[in-house]
Amino acid sequence: MKIKSTREDIIFDTINYTLLILLMIVTLYPFVNTIAVSFNDAADSIRGGIHLWPRKFTTFNYSTILKNKAIYHAAFISTARAIIGAMLNVTCSLIVGYALSRQEFVLRKLYSRIFVFSMYISAGLIPSYFLIMDLHLRNNFLVYILPAVVSAWNIMVVRSYIAGLPASLIESAKIDGANEFRIIFSIVMPLSIPVLATVILFVSVGQWNSWFDTMLYCSKASLSTLQFELQKVLQSSLAMASQQSTQAAALQNATARTTVTPNSLRAAMTIVAILPILAVYPYLQKYFVKGLTLGGVKG
Repeated sequence: MKIKSTREDIIFDTINYTLLILLMIVTLYPFVNTIAVSFNDAADSIRGGIHLWPRKFTTFNYSTILKNKAIYHAAFISTARAIIGAMLNVTCSLIVGYALSRQEFVLRKLYSRIFVFSMYISAGLIPSYFLIMDLHLRNNFLVYILPAVVSAWNIMVVRSYIAGLPASLIESAKIDGANEFRIIFSIVMPLSIPVLATVILFVSVGQWNSWFDTMLYCSKASLSTLQFELQKVLQSSLAMASQQSTQAAALQNATARTTVTPNSLRAAMTIVAILPILAVYPYLQKYFVKGLTLGGVKG
């Protein structure tokens, strides 16, 4: 039986959908505009006024980026740190979160308070820098991995999720003779896929987007990350901003289509840098809201 909508329902739905459409437009426009600029002719981009579609279509901006061999190696380093960092972090979060969720662990409240306390207070940049130096991690790939192995926030989220699982499953496994690691990886982990997928998404995106640690600790070109290469392009773009008028005049000749500007190159590199995240996110998005919501039910 179809329920007839009241006037109040129609007004509410109209306002709701209108606001959602406006929010979608505000959210998507910067991304679509960046794509348009990245595919637009360099000389024409200086004029501005590009919105949703390139005025003079070209792929030269992308071909310029892809000719740079450093980009490929930087992408490999970023991919490696994102995958390895996410796997180690989710493993540690699962193990520690499981331990803190067990009622029989007498120190669980103390350690939980310590983890929560660490989220509010940080040693700061200078002590962290000296710690990295003392551990001899400078110009070492492990500087990307070890500092991010443990995350107090992720541990608390995983702990809350595991605490909501039926205790009878774990008790029956112990009666059958399963040890703690068997329980974690054979029973708890399959049931915790939503929250673990959420943690993987958090950590992998953070690792992929990170560039500041590369600037601080890695002077070797072989350890440069894709985001750091993008950051160098952004800095170059700002340095060349004062020369835009001169460049605009120079780009009016016949070689305009074989030249890139800071804005066009920046837009193209931005799209290249976010493509892997766009490819992975749809597969994890269905777990994201569920895992984060269920993980925050209990404190």
